[in-house]
This record gives sequence, C-alpha cells and structure tokens, in this order.
Amino acid sequence: MFTDFKKHFRINLKLAYPVMLSHLGQMTVGVADNVMVGRVGKESLAAASLANSIFMIFLVLGIGMSLAITPQAAKADGEKNNPLLTEILKHGLLVNVIFGILLTVAILPGRDLIWYLNQPEMVVKLALPYLGVIALSLIPFMVFQAFRQFIEGLGYTRQAMYVTITANIINIVLNYIFIFGKLGMEPMGLYGAGLATMISRVIMAILLGLFVLFDRRFSKFWKVFTVGNFSFPLIRENLRLGIPMAFQLIFEVSTFSIAAIMIGWIGATPLAAHQIALNLASISYMVALGIASASTIRVGNQLGKKDYHTLRNAAMTSLAMATMFMATTAILFFAGRYWLPELYIGDADVQSMAATLLVVAALFQLSDGIQVVMLGSLRGMADVRIPTIITLLAYWGMGLPLGYVLAFVLDMGAVGVWIGLWAGLSLAAAMLFIRFDRLTKRLIRTA
Repeated sequence: MFTDFKKHFRINLKLAYPVMLSHLGQMTVGVADNVMVGRVGKESLAAASLANSIFMIFLVLGIGMSLAITPQAAKADGEKNNPLLTEILKHGLLVNVIFGILLTVAILPGRDLIWYLNQPEMVVKLALPYLGVIALSLIPFMVFQAFRQFIEGLGYTRQAMYVTITANIINIVLNYIFIFGKLGMEPMGLYGAGLATMISRVIMAILLGLFVLFDRRFSKFWKVFTVGNFSFPLIRENLRLGIPMAFQLIFEVSTFSIAAIMIGWIGATPLAAHQIALNLASISYMVALGIASASTIRVGNQLGKKDYHTLRNAAMTSLAMATMFMATTAILFFAGRYWLPELYIGDADVQSMAATLLVVAALFQLSDGIQVVMLGSLRGMADVRIPTIITLLAYWGMGLPLGYVLAFVLDMGAVGVWIGLWAGLSLAAAMLFIRFDRLTKRLIRTA
C-alpha cells in the first residue's frame, strides 16, 4: 500500500504542483492588491472586499463552465481519440467566449444595485468603478481558461503556470504604477488595481493561445481544426457538465460573498478583517485546488482506460496530500494569527478582529481540503448532479443560515458568520467523500 501511495504521489504531484503555483501566483497578486490598497485606507480595502465578493460570483460561474473541458479531454486522451480532442477544444472555446460575453453584460448594467446592499456610502463609491473595470477582464479570462483546461486535461500543467506567473508579475508592477501614480501618472487608488488586473488577463489569454497554436505537441489538433460545423451534442455535453460545475462553485463562493455582505452590515472594520482572513485562507485553498485539479485529470484519464482500481487509488492519494497540507496551514494560521494581519494594514482594530477570524479559518482547513479534492475527483468521473445538490444543501441550507443566527440572533458578530462557514464546509466534505466512496466501489464491483 505504501509503494502504491508513493507511485501515485509522484504522478499527482507532477500534475498538481504547476497548478498549485499558478493558483498561488494568482493569490499572490490578490495579496499584493490588498496590501497596496490597504495602504490607501481601510475604506478602499473594504471596497475591494465588497466588489470582489460580487465579482467572484460571476468569475466562478465562468471558471465552473470552463472546467467541463478538463474531464472530457482527460477521458478522450485515455481513449487515444485525437479527432474528439480537436472537437472538444473547438467547442470549449465557443462556449467559453459566449459565456464570458454574457457574464460581462450581466455585471455592467447591474452594478448600481450595490447601493441596495446597505453598505457604507464611501465603500460603495469606491467599489463601483473598480467593479466596472474588472468586469471587462472576463472575456479574455474565459479564453485563457478554455486553452488552460484543455491542455491540463492532457496532462500539460506547467505551461499555464508559466503564463500565469508572467502575467502576475506584470500585474504587480502595474498595480504599483497605477495605484500610487508612478512614472508621471496620476494616482488611481483602487481603480488602478482593477485596471492592472484587466490588462494582465488580456496578456494571459494571448500568451497561452499562442503557445497552444504554435507548440508542435498540439499541431495534430490544429491540422484538422475547422471553424464552423459545430456539433450540438458536444455543446450540450459542455453545458451538461459545465452548468452544474458552475453552480457547485457558485454555491461555495457565493456563500463567502454573502458572508461578506452580512459582515458589512456590522461595519467597515469587521469587513476589512474578513477580507484579510479570507485572503489568507484562500491561499491554502488554492493549493488544495491544485491537488483537486490533478485528481480530476487522473480520474478522467483512468476512466477512459477503464482502470477503476487505479482511479480510486489516485484520488485517495490526492485526498491524503490535501489533508496533510491543510493540517499544516491550520497550525500556521493559529500560530501566526496576530502578526499575519499586520502585513495588510496598520489599523489595530482590524488586526485584532482578523486574528480572531483566523482561529476559525484554522478550524475549517481540513474540511475545505477534503471537499475540494472530492469535488475534483467526482468531476473526473463526470458526476456533477448529486455533488451540486450536496453543495447547495451544505452551504446555503446550513452554512449561511447558521452563520446569520450566530451573528445577529446570538450576537456573535463576524465570528458567528465564520463558524457557520466552517459548519457548511464540514458537511460538504463528509457527504462528498461518501458519494465518491460509493461510486468507485460500485465501479470496481461491476467491472
């Protein structure tokens, strides 16, 4: 068993670490954004939290839709079906671009609805232009995602990492120039951070598109690539997988967005503290998400080969990897709860509140790691309907209502909201593990 674990660990890590670094690179930009914006003032940091909470709902809808490409590509690769892989790339690009346009159109006219969320007036005034400019980044981001999920489904995970890290470095440099007004420019504050994000995402789409177009490993797909002659069954398959995956993500991410809105009702100080604690928790989540992506690839590939024992063992190894890492971050969050918030802002009240929230964040690390890896494994099996129902029940049926009761009925404030989040994540982790365990055992018995 230990030899089998080591074998899968090496394969999973080879697939996962570039995805981890790519996600961590994106989170580094998020940390840099918050640190730089925090230097402008706590109202700007709170506005970034509010706008990003809303924008993330649309962004994860797009990410969820694009995730449909990976299990299709991994399964077709396991079957050695190159003509089908070409069609998966073409239809994935089509669906992603259309979806990106729809998401952008949905944000721009509706952003003034923020005024009705009962947030501090100055926070809303700063959030509106920032939300407008980052909305424009959705279309190039969806193009990038189409190429990324396709090549990752084939096991090429390093290329997207290189592109992401390059674009993130550009983003940080542009942040410094735009936010603080360097090189003769006027200081733009929070809006400058949004402009830097938009430009960097355009660069990401261009760079990865050029790689897939010109790299010889993908020439066999482009030789038979044709524009037009779209297949409705393939579009339908993208939607069948993508829409539930999008809702899986939306139920989880919108839970944190609604939590931010509820905490905003309490005041700007707890909202800024929430942004700091959530930003740090998101860093560890991105590593677990990288492991989950590797699990999706391995499971989908073994499903195509009909090797169900290897499928299960690969996924269980991913689960062990995520559990060990998240246990480590839980310890780090608890031990560093006082000095970590100091990296973001000098306000003592915000630091104290963030330290308290980091204790709860440490508690839900294991649950968060388990649920994201099990979701990734089930996606590799193209099992999306039941996991979507599970996430709905766990986050909206339990996490948010419990958080509201603890925060406003029992007067626990922001801490109560975060305890509700922990409970929802724990329920999701348990139910998704049971689902995967039953499905894989059934596949093995049937085979």
